[in-house]
Amino acid sequence: MREPVNTFVYASDPISQMGIAGQLEKRAEVSLVRDGDIDRADVALIVVDEIDDEATQLVRAVQRNGCPRVVMVVTRLDDLGLLAAVEAGSCGLVRRSESQADTLVRVIVAAAAGDGSVPPDLLGRLLSNVSMIQQHVLAPRGMSFSGLTEREAEVLRLLADGLDTAEVAHCLSYSERTVKSVLQDVTKRHNLRNRTHAVAYALRQGLI
Repeated sequence: MREPVNTFVYASDPISQMGIAGQLEKRAEVSLVRDGDIDRADVALIVVDEIDDEATQLVRAVQRNGCPRVVMVVTRLDDLGLLAAVEAGSCGLVRRSESQADTLVRVIVAAAAGDGSVPPDLLGRLLSNVSMIQQHVLAPRGMSFSGLTEREAEVLRLLADGLDTAEVAHCLSYSERTVKSVLQDVTKRHNLRNRTHAVAYALRQGLI
């Protein structure tokens, strides 16, 4: 039998807190943890009316306190809130009106396993918004969601293959100065120490 998922529940009002916790404490798939034990939690369930600055700060605070996976139960959710939740690091979203025990448990277990959960209609809106941002905001600036331009990715990929700066410049028909400038931009933007750190970061994040 699978071990229960240690789950921390937070709601801004005590009635919501008791209601959600009351549903979950009866389920064998979930083990509730107290406020002081948040670092023991595998998943945090945050109940809010809407996704505003306060809600996204809660997500980040929970993650800083040692709980890596956050699911949000939201009463009102628009497109901006949807993007804000994803940007803040939420891995699951549930509408308050759909927060029955079975749904909550399913999303919590999925989050603990590293999976994301978004209602199907919201997923379509999220993909549409992501596509719009890529086409109209990032692409005109030569950027992508990876955080690297195509040129930066090419340079780092060749460095990862063992080429030095001169060889990279020759392969891409750039000057060595251009290659060094590209590396400087990447290391500065991502707070990296040097080109070796930049290559390691790109590989670890799956960017190249």
